[in-house]
Amino acid sequence: MTASPAPLPALAAQQPTVQGLSQITSCLFVSNAAAANNKSLLSSNNITTVINVSAEVVNILFENVHYVQVPVTDSPNSRLYDFFDPIADHIHNVEMKQGRTLLHCAAGVSRSVTLCLAYLMKYHSMSLLDAHTWTKSCRPIIRPNNGFWEQLIHYEFKLFSKNTVRMVNSRVGLIPDIYQKGSDGVMKEGLWGLG
Repeated sequence: MTASPAPLPALAAQQPTVQGLSQITSCLFVSNAAAANNKSLLSSNNITTVINVSAEVVNILFENVHYVQVPVTDSPNSRLYDFFDPIADHIHNVEMKQGRTLLHCAAGVSRSVTLCLAYLMKYHSMSLLDAHTWTKSCRPIIRPNNGFWEQLIHYEFKLFSKNTVRMVNSRVGLIPDIYQKGSDGVMKEGLWGLG
């Protein structure tokens, strides 16, 4: 089902960035559209594959970079689940060829992050909760929409026959339980702009 977990870069959690490329593993980065179209950022980070997880962003095509399009909108009704295995496999295959992948959407907050979390579960044997915690330490602005959370929860159960995140009722509707309360017991919904 999954390959041996590859080591995660120690510095990623210590140097979060939201404007440039956020390094998630030794071979995987997440960014927004502007960073994905910045030739010097791609070159300086040795990006060999760019996966555009959007219907609206057009990539500038640079030489020696392979491009993959995942044409979905950032809507809770969008079906991203069908791309979890193929994109995770693609990222893994790029790594096996000593390449590096950049996942991006418009803002690098929801769609690309959802596929990043699926990859971490499948190829790093991380629970959904651990994958989210790690990715958030690398890119603090992440916030998959609630529909994507439901799909990730289903995928985690498919992979591991258990769940570490569940959807719960709140004042704004169903939300992932990790957004329900902070360590101080205070509701965090408003900080996330959930909807």
